[in-house]
Amino acid sequence: MPDIDRRFGALTRLYGSIGAARIRSAHVVVVGLGGVGSWAAEAAARSGVAQLTLIDMDHLAESNVNRQVHALTPTIGQAKVLAMRDRIALIHPECVVNCIEEFVDVGNWNNLSARFSEKCLASQPLAVLDACDNVSAKTAMAAWSFNHSSIEFIGVGAAGGKRLAHLVDIVDLADVSHDPLLTRLRSNLRKFHKAPSAGKKMGIPYVFSKEAVRNPDLLLGTEMTSSSSLHSLSCHGYGSTVSVTATFGFSAMGWLLDKVASSSD
Repeated sequence: MPDIDRRFGALTRLYGSIGAARIRSAHVVVVGLGGVGSWAAEAAARSGVAQLTLIDMDHLAESNVNRQVHALTPTIGQAKVLAMRDRIALIHPECVVNCIEEFVDVGNWNNLSARFSEKCLASQPLAVLDACDNVSAKTAMAAWSFNHSSIEFIGVGAAGGKRLAHLVDIVDLADVSHDPLLTRLRSNLRKFHKAPSAGKKMGIPYVFSKEAVRNPDLLLGTEMTSSSSLHSLSCHGYGSTVSVTATFGFSAMGWLLDKVASSSD
């Protein structure tokens, strides 16, 4: 049997005994297990969290290998949530992993959030990370977070078309730039969910990159066959690199873990 205290002891020296204990008792929800969310889930598992809920309906493809931690030759074709669950079992065998094979949408988010909330003990910290690539789903989750301020929440913007990991940052959604996906999200929240107007903080943090999106049309001298990847995290149209997608995931999870640990201060 693994020595859990030894395996995750470094966190105590970083967050203190109370903060590390809160992390190790936490329930973390990761929505979207692509090039960003898979690395975030890995970081949570390697930090010793008690419970993870993984939400994604997609399956691993060979094209995912360049940026997704669970995309390996033997796992191609597997459901992403199941491949991630099996990987987590090798890292943190005591972690309870709940797999939900669904895509989040406006109609099901309230039901999904009720399902993972019910699995939390009264004293168990709950944290949610939105790493999905659909603006309607992102809008539903962000609007939900407005009414659940006791639950730590962070989202991510578009990692596709970016090459420079050192330009990644975390700011209030009101201050995000260089990100068409989050620009649309911000507009939706103001238009449909009474979010604060321009010039005022919105109260929800997002990971984004200050780097301009690199258009593959200009790089390759071709026209994209579809514009469906615009305003998306999808890398089927835009190019991608793991150094950026993983940085998005690690930054988001690092922020969440710090908030969970610091709530004991």
